[in-house]
Amino acid sequence: MNEHLPAVRPAAPAAPAYDPVTLDLYPSAPAAVELAAERGPVVWVPDAYGRMVPMPKHLAPPPLPMPEPRDLRPLPLLDPLAQRFLGAGLGGGALAAGTGYGIGEVINAAAGFGSGAAMWIALGVLAWRMPGRALADGRRGSTVKIRKAVIKRSTFNA
Repeated sequence: MNEHLPAVRPAAPAAPAYDPVTLDLYPSAPAAVELAAERGPVVWVPDAYGRMVPMPKHLAPPPLPMPEPRDLRPLPLLDPLAQRFLGAGLGGGALAAGTGYGIGEVINAAAGFGSGAAMWIALGVLAWRMPGRALADGRRGSTVKIRKAVIKRSTFNA
């Protein structure tokens, strides 16, 4: 033979193709039998792709609690607490303004009463001091007579 050519090895036997009908690929050892009573409960959970896969119950994640039902009524435009604060602020401001206005009116009335009362007291004092005769009859009151006398003397010294 030729010394420069590598020696040809015999071809390895090809692996038999998978044939579900034949069981030659599996060893003929006695198989363990698993009874349904020996196996724990199995639950079906979704995997990462959304498929349902079986899993022993003790390894399964805890179930998600049922969420509380949501209140779907429309909410008010303003928060009720904010409405109360706004009402208290407006009411307090109105109360303060009304109180200030009322106190101002009382002070103005007292000042007006004081000046008006002073006028009436002055008129009363004048009426009290006036003699009763002058009020009853205009002639018998105290009268003042004014006389004016003009005396002219001419002297002529020549």
